[in-house]
Amino acid sequence: MMFIDFITAATTEDSDSQRNEIIQSFRKLKLKKHDFFVKEGEACRYFCYIENGILQHAIEVDGAEKTTYIALKNTVTSSLYSFLNQTSSRKNIKALTDCTLWVIDLESFTTLKKHNKAFSQLYYNILEKQICLIDDYRIDLLTLTPEERYQKLLVSEPKLLQEVPLHYLATFLGISSRHMSRIRKTIK
Repeated sequence: MMFIDFITAATTEDSDSQRNEIIQSFRKLKLKKHDFFVKEGEACRYFCYIENGILQHAIEVDGAEKTTYIALKNTVTSSLYSFLNQTSSRKNIKALTDCTLWVIDLESFTTLKKHNKAFSQLYYNILEKQICLIDDYRIDLLTLTPEERYQKLLVSEPKLLQEVPLHYLATFLGISSRHMSRIRKTIK
């Protein structure tokens, strides 16, 4: 799905001028594999739609990189607290593949939120969906075995298993890479 299609699908038919304002407020940004969208300790400059590619959200824990989220194409992402408050990000967001992003800076984002009803509704819907996903993920970490979490991922996000390297998925699921390899061998 292209960025314009995403915005069109997420807004109502009677909001053409608002939709055009949204589209014109974003600009295209390309990242190469391993480029950073934001680095820990720096303020996140953009909120983005991922037209192509995969972004990994990660933190350092005892010298080891831990994946906290994986953002796929046709989704939006940011280090949101850092972006909204222009404070240091607590995480890195890095391209796992070459990426085509549509980005918006804070000033334009704030203006749209205040004056563009279609954008406000789009943003509300995105936040609502993300809160539900985060809640579900946290409950899964506490209630499901590693095997059950892997099986759920097989069903709900098969693209992740095809496109994201094993060690990133393992930390995302709270599993060691070695345990993840064993699980993959037993569960097909």
